[in-house]
Formats: sequence, C-alpha cells, structure tokens
Amino acid sequence: MSPRLPPSPRRSGAATALVFAAALLGNALGSSEIPAPVQTQPIALKGATVHPVSAPDIVAGTVVFENGKITALGADVAVPANAEIIDATGKHVYPGLISANTVLGLTEISAVRSTLDVAEQGAINPNARVAISINPDSELLPVVRANGILTALTVPEGGLISGQSAVLRMDGWTPEEMTVRSPAALHVRWPDMKIDRTPRARKSVEDQQKEIDKAQKTIRDAFAIARSYWQARKTPGPDFKSDLRWEGLLPVFDGTLPVFVHADTLAQIEAALAWAKEAQLKIVLVGGQDAWRVAPQLKETDTPVIIALATALPSRRDDPYDSAFSNAARLREAGVRFCIATNGQRSEAAHDRNLPYEASMASAFGLPRDEALKAVTHYPAQILGIGDQLGSLEPGKAATLIITSGDPLDFPTQIEAAFIDGRKIDLSNRQTRLRDKYLEKYRRK
Repeated sequence: MSPRLPPSPRRSGAATALVFAAALLGNALGSSEIPAPVQTQPIALKGATVHPVSAPDIVAGTVVFENGKITALGADVAVPANAEIIDATGKHVYPGLISANTVLGLTEISAVRSTLDVAEQGAINPNARVAISINPDSELLPVVRANGILTALTVPEGGLISGQSAVLRMDGWTPEEMTVRSPAALHVRWPDMKIDRTPRARKSVEDQQKEIDKAQKTIRDAFAIARSYWQARKTPGPDFKSDLRWEGLLPVFDGTLPVFVHADTLAQIEAALAWAKEAQLKIVLVGGQDAWRVAPQLKETDTPVIIALATALPSRRDDPYDSAFSNAARLREAGVRFCIATNGQRSEAAHDRNLPYEASMASAFGLPRDEALKAVTHYPAQILGIGDQLGSLEPGKAATLIITSGDPLDFPTQIEAAFIDGRKIDLSNRQTRLRDKYLEKYRRK
C-alpha cells in the first residue's frame, strides 16, 4: 500500500473554512425570543418623566395607550378603569429610536456568505424589494431592541440602482408583520468619483475617468428609459411589453416613492444634486460625510441628509479632526433637514445598537442635546415619510416607546422596557444570555 499524501494546502484551507462556517451557522439558526402578542387591554405608564420630543417634557406624567395607539399623555390624564397600570416613577419615557440606514434582517454574519441577502446581481435592480427577503429570526434584531431601536429602514446594497428599502418594526413573526412601510425609498448608489493618481494605480487616469463617466451615464440612461416607459405605459400600444425593472421605477415618476442617493464625498454630492435637478427629482442624501461643505445648496434645494456615522474619521488630510462629529451641527445651523444613522454596511450590522451614541457624539460637537435626540427619533420619521405614525409621543401615533433609567444617548442608561404598537417586547437576546451565563459561572466560584 503506497503511503497517503498529505492534503494540499488549498483543500486543507477549504475544509477549515467549511468547518468554521458550519460552526458559525450553528449559532445563526435564529433567535429564541418570541414575538410579542397583540395588546389586549389599555396600558398606563404613570409617574415617569415623559419626553414627547415634539413638545416640552412632562414631569411625573402619564402615557395611556390602547389597541397599539397612544390615546392620552400629560400630567393629569384619565386612566381607563380596566387599564394595566405600570409604575414608572423615577423613570423616563421616550419614543422608540429609529435607525434610518441599515441592513438589519438581510445579514447575520458578514463573513458567512450563506447568511447574506443584501444585494442582487447586476448594476440596475430598481425592482428588487427588501421586504420579501427579511429574516424575522435574525439574532441581531433582539440586540438592537435592547438598546431602544424599535424601527429601522432596511436598505439594499449593490450596483448603481440597488432596489427598494422598507421601514420595519424590530419584532414580528413574518416580514409582513414587521413591515411599517414598503417600499419606503428607491436607492441609488452614486459611483466613486475619486481618481487614483499615484504611480501604483492599476489604471490610467483616463481609463478611471471613463469608468466614472460610464457609471454616471448608466444611471442617467436607466432613469431616462424608465421615464419613457412610464409615459408609454399610460397609453400602451399593441407592441408595448412589460419590463419588471422599469415597473419598479414607476412610483418614482408618480411621486409616491422618494429617491435616496448614497453619496459621501463632495464630488459625489455635487454630481448627484446636478443629476437630480436635470432629472427633475427630489432626492434624499444618504451618507453625506461632506454635506457640510455644500450646506447652502442643500438648503436651497430642500435636500434632507441621512448622516451615516457621526463618528467617522476626516476624509482629507487637511480636514478638521471633528469634521464628521460637527457635520450635524453645521447642517442644522444652515437650516438643512437631517437625521443621524449608522453607515449601513453589512459588516457593521452587529453594531447598529450603537446608534444613540452616534447622536451623542454629534451633541458633544455643537448639536443641542434635544436636537440630537430628535435626530434619531422625530427627524428620521419625517424623512422616511412615517412622521404621522412614529418618531414622537402624541395621541393617535403608534405606542412604540421605551422606558429608560435616563437619557438614551448616554452609555450608562438602561432600557428597562419597550413597547412596539403597544406590545411589550422581550428585551433578552443572545448577548444578555451569554452575560447571565458567565455571571453565574463566576458566582459559583
């Protein structure tokens, strides 16, 4: 019998990767938390400091909600006789936080491809819909809930026209139960405008510029073709043929679906604004790291900005160290509508729970504290078109709120209870279970 040769490095590496992936997937089968049942009786939160966000704070206030809606709030309101009364004396009540740029529900472990469903193949996918791909059992959803994030805009990635996002509740059995609004927006990812002029550049300056021009032309041509399709569809002739891609853009031209353009650098933002004017479209800017540089133009065109990461590093060597930290304050001073979000990358989905601290950083660099709170509650609700349902505590709005030990933008603050549409949410998650497990381990020593 001839001696067995050792496995090749390639085969050994592949086998190791498969074992590693299998181990990870074993922990990614789904969360064990059970979605909350529908609210069946009125609930009254009494004695807390109530922060409506859209109105002055109410000390020792009461919030009453029934059938998933807030029915009353104030210092002295009538409580239904059959209400469940929760004593919140010494606590604080805030609207649930809103994450306005994330891939929650589309990713689990960024290094394991089988847990990713964030992007379609190809550059032009306006018909791709996030809502049908959501994983309600994601382990990441309970984690963000535990830090007060109860609503999120889940966004598609990839290509130039990525698809349609959805506003989701962070609790539910199915994607349909989780959906607040779908589609919420069409997402365009403006091509990178940077040109590598170093000696190590893989392509010439001319070739790089050609690629940039080609990508921008692809976006313009797609919208031009879709507009022609929209016009032709109004009075279709015998030769008219339906195209699902262009069907996905029809709500844009009908004025019912906003266009969110992802752009960070000054060149990207200026090009996107010029295109929006040329195409006669109202857009929302997502990312906007250099938005403060064109604040007057954004104000003039009434272009809102979803700031993705208020804790980013400067984009240029000669930028002030706090250029990202003070971005929100500068936009506010210029009268530009804005909100604060995370960067929305698949690799950062596990850290979306840190959203309140992005706003906290902005408040440390010129943004008033009450504005920082609005930047993750009231303002994202308005920009996402759900301001009539969420973002503040008002009669008639959804009873989506949190009870806290203090300011939710502060690290030490604990989220003690959360309600989504009046349903009391389980705040346990994989991280809290691990914490309790190892606390018990050292307690026994």
